[in-house]
Amino acid sequence: MKIFDLELFDDHYYIKRNTIVEQIQFNNRTFYAKFERINEPLTKLLFEQHLKREYTIAAPLLRDGVTNYLVIEYKGEEYQRFIPLVKHLFHTLNINDYSIFQGKSDEKIQVYIKVDQLTLEEADEQLLNISNALKTKLTKKWKSLPSSSLPEDYNIVTLPYKPL
Repeated sequence: MKIFDLELFDDHYYIKRNTIVEQIQFNNRTFYAKFERINEPLTKLLFEQHLKREYTIAAPLLRDGVTNYLVIEYKGEEYQRFIPLVKHLFHTLNINDYSIFQGKSDEKIQVYIKVDQLTLEEADEQLLNISNALKTKLTKKWKSLPSSSLPEDYNIVTLPYKPL
Protein backbone atom coordinates (compact mmCIF):
# COMPACT_ATOMS: atom_id res chain seq x y z
CA MET A 1 0.00 0.00 0.00
CA LYS A 2 1.27 3.45 -0.85
CA ILE A 3 1.18 5.99 2.00
CA PHE A 4 1.27 9.47 0.46
CA ASP A 5 4.29 9.00 -1.84
CA LEU A 6 5.98 6.39 0.37
CA GLU A 7 6.19 2.70 -0.47
CA LEU A 8 6.76 1.11 2.91
CA PHE A 9 6.99 -2.61 3.62
CA ASP A 10 3.40 -3.72 3.92
CA ASP A 11 3.29 -7.43 4.74
CA HIS A 12 2.63 -6.46 8.38
CA TYR A 13 2.08 -3.36 10.48
CA TYR A 14 2.03 -2.33 14.12
CA ILE A 15 -0.84 -0.86 16.11
CA LYS A 16 -0.27 1.09 19.33
CA ARG A 17 -1.97 -0.25 22.42
CA ASN A 18 -2.59 1.43 25.77
CA THR A 19 -0.61 -1.21 27.64
CA ILE A 20 2.66 -3.03 27.20
CA VAL A 21 2.08 -5.92 24.80
CA GLU A 22 5.54 -7.50 24.80
CA GLN A 23 8.88 -7.50 26.59
CA ILE A 24 11.79 -7.77 24.15
CA GLN A 25 15.27 -8.81 25.30
CA PHE A 26 17.97 -7.29 23.08
CA ASN A 27 21.69 -6.70 23.74
CA ASN A 28 21.32 -7.13 27.51
CA ARG A 29 18.45 -4.62 27.60
CA THR A 30 14.72 -5.03 28.06
CA PHE A 31 12.37 -3.12 25.77
CA TYR A 32 8.70 -2.74 26.62
CA ALA A 33 6.70 -2.59 23.41
CA LYS A 34 3.34 -0.82 23.23
CA PHE A 35 3.05 -1.54 19.50
CA GLU A 36 1.50 -4.89 18.67
CA ARG A 37 2.62 -6.58 15.46
CA ILE A 38 -0.26 -7.49 13.13
CA ASN A 39 0.76 -10.03 10.48
CA GLU A 40 -1.55 -8.73 7.75
CA PRO A 41 -1.20 -6.05 5.09
CA LEU A 42 -2.33 -2.57 6.09
CA THR A 43 -5.75 -1.68 4.68
CA LYS A 44 -6.98 1.64 3.35
CA LEU A 45 -9.62 1.73 6.11
CA LEU A 46 -7.01 1.32 8.85
CA PHE A 47 -4.88 4.07 7.32
CA GLU A 48 -7.94 6.36 7.24
CA GLN A 49 -8.60 5.54 10.92
CA HIS A 50 -4.97 6.42 11.64
CA LEU A 51 -5.41 9.80 9.93
CA LYS A 52 -8.53 10.42 12.06
CA ARG A 53 -6.41 9.55 15.12
CA GLU A 54 -8.61 6.60 16.04
CA TYR A 55 -5.53 4.34 16.01
CA THR A 56 -1.81 4.92 15.85
CA ILE A 57 -0.32 2.73 13.15
CA ALA A 58 3.38 2.10 12.48
CA ALA A 59 5.18 0.41 9.62
CA PRO A 60 8.37 -1.68 9.69
CA LEU A 61 11.55 -0.16 8.29
CA LEU A 62 13.41 -3.46 7.92
CA ARG A 63 12.82 -6.60 5.90
CA ASP A 64 15.48 -9.31 5.90
CA GLY A 65 17.99 -6.87 7.39
CA VAL A 66 17.63 -4.19 4.69
CA THR A 67 15.74 -0.91 4.48
CA ASN A 68 14.39 1.31 1.71
CA TYR A 69 14.12 4.43 3.90
CA LEU A 70 16.20 6.30 6.40
CA VAL A 71 13.97 8.24 8.79
CA ILE A 72 14.72 11.22 10.97
CA GLU A 73 11.99 12.06 13.47
CA TYR A 74 12.29 15.49 15.06
CA LYS A 75 10.24 16.45 18.07
CA GLY A 76 10.97 19.82 19.61
CA GLU A 77 10.10 23.47 19.83
CA GLU A 78 12.34 24.43 16.90
CA TYR A 79 10.32 22.37 14.41
CA GLN A 80 9.76 25.37 12.10
CA ARG A 81 13.51 25.87 11.85
CA PHE A 82 14.18 22.16 11.38
CA ILE A 83 12.59 21.87 7.92
CA PRO A 84 14.64 24.56 6.11
CA LEU A 85 17.76 23.33 7.90
CA VAL A 86 17.19 19.77 6.68
CA LYS A 87 16.50 20.97 3.13
CA HIS A 88 19.72 22.98 3.09
CA LEU A 89 21.74 20.12 4.60
CA PHE A 90 20.36 17.61 2.10
CA HIS A 91 21.19 19.98 -0.75
CA THR A 92 24.81 20.20 0.43
CA LEU A 93 24.99 16.39 0.88
CA ASN A 94 23.40 15.77 -2.56
CA ILE A 95 20.41 13.99 -1.02
CA ASN A 96 17.55 14.63 -3.42
CA ASP A 97 15.05 11.83 -2.89
CA TYR A 98 13.33 12.64 0.41
CA SER A 99 9.90 13.55 1.76
CA ILE A 100 8.93 15.62 4.79
CA PHE A 101 5.75 14.95 6.76
CA GLN A 102 4.00 16.12 9.89
CA GLY A 103 3.68 13.58 12.64
CA LYS A 104 0.92 13.40 15.23
CA SER A 105 1.54 16.97 16.44
CA ASP A 106 2.92 20.18 14.93
CA GLU A 107 6.19 19.67 16.82
CA LYS A 108 6.79 16.23 15.29
CA ILE A 109 8.43 16.25 11.85
CA GLN A 110 9.26 13.06 9.94
CA VAL A 111 11.84 13.05 7.16
CA TYR A 112 11.95 9.95 4.93
CA ILE A 113 15.07 9.57 2.79
CA LYS A 114 14.61 7.06 -0.04
CA VAL A 115 17.53 4.62 -0.31
CA ASP A 116 18.13 1.52 -2.36
CA GLN A 117 18.21 -1.61 -0.20
CA LEU A 118 20.71 -0.56 2.48
CA THR A 119 21.80 -3.01 5.15
CA LEU A 120 21.23 -1.98 8.75
CA GLU A 121 24.96 -1.24 9.17
CA GLU A 122 25.04 0.98 6.04
CA ALA A 123 21.90 2.77 7.23
CA ASP A 124 23.49 3.37 10.66
CA GLU A 125 26.57 4.88 9.01
CA GLN A 126 24.60 7.22 6.74
CA LEU A 127 22.28 8.31 9.55
CA LEU A 128 25.24 9.02 11.83
CA ASN A 129 26.75 11.34 9.19
CA ILE A 130 23.43 13.18 8.74
CA SER A 131 22.85 13.40 12.49
CA ASN A 132 26.35 14.75 13.12
CA ALA A 133 25.82 17.44 10.46
CA LEU A 134 22.49 18.42 12.05
CA LYS A 135 24.08 18.60 15.52
CA THR A 136 26.29 21.47 14.39
CA LYS A 137 23.19 23.65 13.84
CA LEU A 138 20.52 22.36 16.20
CA THR A 139 20.09 20.86 19.67
CA LYS A 140 19.59 17.10 19.24
CA LYS A 141 15.87 16.45 19.56
CA TRP A 142 15.51 13.79 16.89
CA LYS A 143 15.92 10.09 16.49
CA SER A 144 17.22 8.25 13.47
CA LEU A 145 15.80 4.98 12.23
CA PRO A 146 16.53 2.20 11.51
CA SER A 147 19.12 1.65 14.21
CA SER A 148 21.25 -1.39 15.02
CA SER A 149 20.93 -0.51 18.72
CA LEU A 150 17.21 -1.37 18.60
CA PRO A 151 15.43 -4.70 18.13
CA GLU A 152 13.64 -5.23 14.81
CA ASP A 153 10.20 -4.62 16.33
CA TYR A 154 11.45 -1.19 17.51
CA ASN A 155 12.76 -0.25 14.05
CA ILE A 156 9.30 0.93 13.09
CA VAL A 157 7.98 4.35 12.21
CA THR A 158 4.58 5.83 12.96
CA LEU A 159 2.79 6.57 9.72
CA PRO A 160 2.77 10.25 8.82
CA TYR A 161 -0.34 12.40 9.01
CA LYS A 162 0.21 14.91 6.22
CA PRO A 163 2.92 16.00 3.76
CA LEU A 164 4.73 19.27 4.40
